[in-house]
Amino acid sequence: MKKLSLSIMKGFGEKNQSKKEKISKNKQKVNTVQLVKKALELQAQGRKLEAAKYYEYLIKQGIKDYRVYSNYGIFLNEIGKYKESESKLKKAISLNPEYANAYYNLAVLFIGRGNLEKAEFELKKAIELKSDFAIAHYNLGFILKDQGRLKEAESYTQKALEVDPQLTDAYLSLSTIQTNNATQKWHNQLFSENILKNKNNRELVNIFFARSNIFHRKGQYEESAENLINANNMKLRMNKSEVDLLIDKTKKLKMSSDNYESNNQKFDNYPISIFIVGLPRCGSTLVESIISLNTEVKDLGEINIFEESYREYKQFEKQKSLSEIYLKKLEIKDSKTITTNKWLFNYQYAGIIARAIPNAKIIHCFRNPLDNILSTYRAHFAKGNNFSSSLVDSAKVYSDQEEIMRTYKKEFKNHIYSLNYDKLVTHPSEEIKSLIRWLGWNWSDLYLSPHLNKRKVSTRSNVQVRSPINAKSLGGWKNYKELLRPAMEIITKKDKYKALKY
Repeated sequence: MKKLSLSIMKGFGEKNQSKKEKISKNKQKVNTVQLVKKALELQAQGRKLEAAKYYEYLIKQGIKDYRVYSNYGIFLNEIGKYKESESKLKKAISLNPEYANAYYNLAVLFIGRGNLEKAEFELKKAIELKSDFAIAHYNLGFILKDQGRLKEAESYTQKALEVDPQLTDAYLSLSTIQTNNATQKWHNQLFSENILKNKNNRELVNIFFARSNIFHRKGQYEESAENLINANNMKLRMNKSEVDLLIDKTKKLKMSSDNYESNNQKFDNYPISIFIVGLPRCGSTLVESIISLNTEVKDLGEINIFEESYREYKQFEKQKSLSEIYLKKLEIKDSKTITTNKWLFNYQYAGIIARAIPNAKIIHCFRNPLDNILSTYRAHFAKGNNFSSSLVDSAKVYSDQEEIMRTYKKEFKNHIYSLNYDKLVTHPSEEIKSLIRWLGWNWSDLYLSPHLNKRKVSTRSNVQVRSPINAKSLGGWKNYKELLRPAMEIITKKDKYKALKY
């Protein structure tokens, strides 16, 4: 009887415990659902950091919600934790292979890391799952344009507008692609009054730049200028010009250069580093396309690793040499690899580069100042270069860049090559041969055909660089004389540019 009694008592206790566990689990489930709901609400409100804390907690608790992993993956990408981001996004896909947003978010990660092939695959998968995914169509068109696949790019971007006629980024992208059909539906939408309704400032800027591009192509320069003024004035209201900071930085880095101990001798076991410097829209993308036709060249593109290296060098009180830090960031295994670094504002570091980096070669690209200023004013950079929205500030930056490079060229004449874009496009054979000779390379006629280069180009020149070398853009400033008057008054104070007046 005692055994039976004990058995009954034990069973009774287990049943009670089971009920308690069920109640506890139900409460936990309810709490989890509430936490997920709260996190998604915070995400929708743009309170990403707060939402991320919920996502992190929920993941640690073992939640299997694909939205949590996908959204947390986005956040990790935005704060630079790329490996963790990729892991979380792939987990979201494994939890729900039909969730198009996760593929899209993974594509965004790959775009940011420069892996356009993987990005293309993920975007196509997202579109396959969700055919009306407008932003996925747009981004696919955008990366195809970077790869020079312009017809495909145009097709996907137009599809984005069919799905969402209010997607202003798509209008801007299409306006930069040369097309024979000037009466397309999207043109009519772009110039309608309705398109301006209920748009924020960023979207309005896109519209005005897109309209300007169309007017420019038609030769209607007054209308183009009017839209440029609207767009750039609006940009300046959103982001102040950084002109004073830029010019002050040039001066400070010149002082640092003067105090830097030279280490610019040649080292056989150290790779050749080519720095392409100048201002945006100076012809640097064309130059990089020419140089990267050499099969030994690794094209770094616009990557700010030299400034990062310099800051690290200063931060850790010169425990390592600047050249050691920079070499590590190059991530190359073979010392015979030649790299091209096209972070243009390295012109401010030209003196330090010439002194600190063994086997460094600096190519300074420049062009007619008014053509350069007009081109930056028309460019609509996605980020940075806020000075370009002010014609006066653009003239100041151009003059500052020209002056400091003239100084550095006197000090380091063997390290710096002057490349005049205007001469390059009018006498390509002569100028390219001169450049290749300076680099010490063997000649190949292939260097005369940079438009055949299949590399990805993610600058504002991604369309133009796919055409054979031509001089179409030279003297374009003359079509915008009235617009450029504020810049012209500054530039023409120098004797060498007095002839640029009307």
